[in-house]
Amino acid sequence: MTRVDWSVLDEAGRQSLLERPAVRGAAGLSAAVADIIADVRTQGDSALLRLTEKLDGVALREIEVSDAEAQAARRELAPAAVSAIDTAIANVRAFHAAQLGRPIRVETVPGVVCERVPRPLRAVGLYVPAGRAPLPSTAIMLGVPAALAGCPVRVLCTPPRPDGRADPAVVVAARACGVQRIFKAGGAQAVAAMAYGTGSIPKVDKIFGPGNAWVTAAKQAVALDPAGAALDMPAGPSEVMVIADAGANPRFVAIDLLSQAEHGPDSQVLLVTTASGLVDQVRTEIDALLPTLPRRDIMAESLLHGAAIVVASLADAIDVANRYAPEHLILQVAEPRRCVEDIWSAGSVFIGPWTPESVGDYCSGTNHVLPTYGHARAYSGLSLADFQRQMTLQELTPAGLAALAPTVETLAGLEGLDAHAAAVRLRRSSRMPGP
Repeated sequence: MTRVDWSVLDEAGRQSLLERPAVRGAAGLSAAVADIIADVRTQGDSALLRLTEKLDGVALREIEVSDAEAQAARRELAPAAVSAIDTAIANVRAFHAAQLGRPIRVETVPGVVCERVPRPLRAVGLYVPAGRAPLPSTAIMLGVPAALAGCPVRVLCTPPRPDGRADPAVVVAARACGVQRIFKAGGAQAVAAMAYGTGSIPKVDKIFGPGNAWVTAAKQAVALDPAGAALDMPAGPSEVMVIADAGANPRFVAIDLLSQAEHGPDSQVLLVTTASGLVDQVRTEIDALLPTLPRRDIMAESLLHGAAIVVASLADAIDVANRYAPEHLILQVAEPRRCVEDIWSAGSVFIGPWTPESVGDYCSGTNHVLPTYGHARAYSGLSLADFQRQMTLQELTPAGLAALAPTVETLAGLEGLDAHAAAVRLRRSSRMPGP
């Protein structure tokens, strides 16, 4: 990790320091992804099977996970694994159930009633990647809110293992969340299948879940097509920022940085501290911990483009966080709650020394599908609201329309929309009492 003194940087230097590197493998993907999408859109299941064999090296006999395979997956998992999945689901369900939308009804003026009512998305596609490791936690983070929202059609795609089966933990987690239709498909081809439908995979209205550059490019492409499917949020490599003061435990800081670095070599890890001496302490702890961890090579590569930023004050640290807009922000400072009200650009915040980012990844209850790559400036983490849409209603009585008619006619005249004004005027003259 490079040590940087924030106070000596000019504005250009500060902006440069906080710039993300280009997403690995993203350049030049558009044409290849477009070809995959077109192939799946026109050839359906046959293209999906062919691409799975070509790109994943797996010759599938069937695309959908059968009941027999799901039952075998349940038997294969150790009881402790099943229990952990059940605990995570219970906590995620408890937090997301509290987010259920309530209808709103307001009478803006006498005789004019406006309402907003929640409606579940009709069909949703859930994507669970399996690049370096299976991610049953992602199946939980997507499956629980989809079920609570009441989406009638919920399908999940996840890449097959070399033996042609879906990962058992992902299958068990998905089924436990109420996702009955699970398909062995990954990458851009899975996104295309969900966006347009195949003989096996139903077409969906919106696609959720993280993925590599191919998955992200495919989600963006189908979202631009009116016949395709919407996406949940833009995505990039995973990232964490830790704000720490002199009282922070350097070993806690070190392991929090390493736990994010193990996601991949392009993961972003940043330490921001008011205590210059903490930087060397954290480096020492990283050096001690790194050799003990299986994914140390991945972590070491991630740390090469990480930074330890020394600031003059906690206010400066918060300014750095708001500029960077990290996916995960950990506060290891004396009074972390006092910082929260000044933070407006972070995907999820982890408050105090006893709140590692990994609990949010798995089972605290919040959702771990979060905006990355600076998108936390404008996007929120996944919530139940993403699986619903809000529909507005309005109903007027004759007296209500009479009260609003002059306003409508005047504004329509300002905008040159005569038929808009006439829609009110005709009703007013033929069937309504005067104002």
